[in-house]
Amino acid sequence: MIRLLYGLFFLVFMTSLVVGVHYYMYRRLAVDTQLSSRLRATVRLALIVLAAGLPLTMLLQRALPMTWARVLLQPWFVWMGMMFLLVWLLLASEGARLILWGSSKLLGTQGLADPGRRRLFARAVAGGALALASGSAAYALRQALGRLEVKRVEVPLPRLQRALDGFTIVQLTDLHIGVNRSGVFLKEVVERVNSLSPDIVAITGDLVDGTVGQLESDLACLAELKPRHGTYFVTGNHEYYSGAPEWVAHLGKLGVRVLRNERVAISRDGATFDLAGVDDYNARRMAPGHVHDPDRALAGRDPRRAAVLLAHQPRSVHAAARHGVGLVLAGHTHGGQIWPMELLVHLQQPYVRGLARHKGTWIYVSSGTGFWGPPLRLGSTAEITRVVLRSEEKAKA
Repeated sequence: MIRLLYGLFFLVFMTSLVVGVHYYMYRRLAVDTQLSSRLRATVRLALIVLAAGLPLTMLLQRALPMTWARVLLQPWFVWMGMMFLLVWLLLASEGARLILWGSSKLLGTQGLADPGRRRLFARAVAGGALALASGSAAYALRQALGRLEVKRVEVPLPRLQRALDGFTIVQLTDLHIGVNRSGVFLKEVVERVNSLSPDIVAITGDLVDGTVGQLESDLACLAELKPRHGTYFVTGNHEYYSGAPEWVAHLGKLGVRVLRNERVAISRDGATFDLAGVDDYNARRMAPGHVHDPDRALAGRDPRRAAVLLAHQPRSVHAAARHGVGLVLAGHTHGGQIWPMELLVHLQQPYVRGLARHKGTWIYVSSGTGFWGPPLRLGSTAEITRVVLRSEEKAKA
């Protein structure tokens, strides 16, 4: 019931936002440019169809068979990204409009008060925004669907014993297997990961966008992962949209250990560190019995031992720092995915991508292995992350 109410609220909010955004685009692209009545009607009809398709896409991606959804819904996912870029550019032009208006007032000239100049300015803005948004979307589409980058990150982990120096964790996050990404993509990821010979594979949430029934065959290849010390998973917010309890049970059948506010000891050559994992930051509102509880995950651990925390959202770093955790691996942000979304993500999350130090705790935020919604990436790169742990003891020796 909680999940249903959350879904309905989200749908109403997004529908209202979509209507407002498309009306704004209609005003700037068709009305202000003073198109002919026939062209204006064509633009209006196109925007109505595109606007109506976006909330329908959110509903149909859960209702349609996955093979159909992957074909029929792609145009609207692409438009979602194109719309974001176009609206951002049109909003940026409002600044130029304001400057021209202010300068005409100061200089006592007509400026945009002249109908001819106002029409010329509106057409220049509309044409420029459409051209730039289209070109950027084409580039971003290529970036999102291109070959994955393997990013190597070295982290000097406090209290890590010398025998564990060079221990590797391959992090995958935000794959979003579902409408936009299938088992074919996941199989390629699994093969790339195995080629890196990791000690551990850590999947930090948002693995799926669909139910176990819809995606069971797509996820089967996860059983082919071959890390030396196991594959571990923590839930992300999208697992809760897709039936997190069922996925937790199913992943166990594929040899993936789900860490739900708990930790395990990882040992090699007589040396040990703690690997902990927490439910998603917003889990409490999403499923009975699920809650983000780093205190429980880290309670009673030996503070002389190094610790790594797997969390979906970077916000978990605050609790990790209180407990003296050496490293947090997180995702969720997609590195902003489409610039300038990164600026908005900063309003919610303390870190958006890359390696940072937070009150003595390292945090690495992956830009994500897949993408959500628009198959576009602009200003961010999808990645498989190979994290190499370094012992401070060895560095001092």
